[in-house]
Amino acid sequence: MTYVLPPLNALRAFEAAARHLSFKLAAQELHVSPGAIGQQVKALENRLGVQLFERLHKQLVLTEAALAFLPEVCAGFRRLADATAQLRPSDALTLLTLGVHVRLELRQLALDRFRAANPGIGLKVLQPAGLHELSEGKVDLLIDRSLGHHPPYRCDPLSNRPGLGDWLIAPVGTADCPEVASLRAWLRRQPPLSSAHRPSRLAVIT
Repeated sequence: MTYVLPPLNALRAFEAAARHLSFKLAAQELHVSPGAIGQQVKALENRLGVQLFERLHKQLVLTEAALAFLPEVCAGFRRLADATAQLRPSDALTLLTLGVHVRLELRQLALDRFRAANPGIGLKVLQPAGLHELSEGKVDLLIDRSLGHHPPYRCDPLSNRPGLGDWLIAPVGTADCPEVASLRAWLRRQPPLSSAHRPSRLAVIT
């Protein structure tokens, strides 16, 4: 059976732009230019013969056709991801880079014990790191001081204390990946994090 499918890159551009409602944020996630995202989406619209976005002043709005199409595209990507995960050898490492704000004491995270308990996850730490490093793809997820409101990202508090505190921030598209979910659960089981003044320096810890 021959499947009639649009180009995968065009589907990825549409899915990311639809999640973020922004060509700019989709471009940051996929490490291309906003113009490239716009071209891919336009090519997909031309191929399908359907308009997917209303391009308003500084705003994208999904059309009815896109609202119906998006869940199916997301489900298809999820099935591809699940099939790929099942295909990979059991001893293959999944690499994650965790960004950490400068004031957090790394020893509180007990990452050596996390690595020992999760031998299939290769974890690196970049400190200091913030939203800039996350948006540029230098880290896969981030522990930052936040009130938990960054619309392109899922933000999970690492303690039950209200207000300003440490949050785990991850792109919506990867926030539920098994490796990210495992690290999130581990971090939330640790004692409440505390911050201390630290010198501004860059460290990559493998």
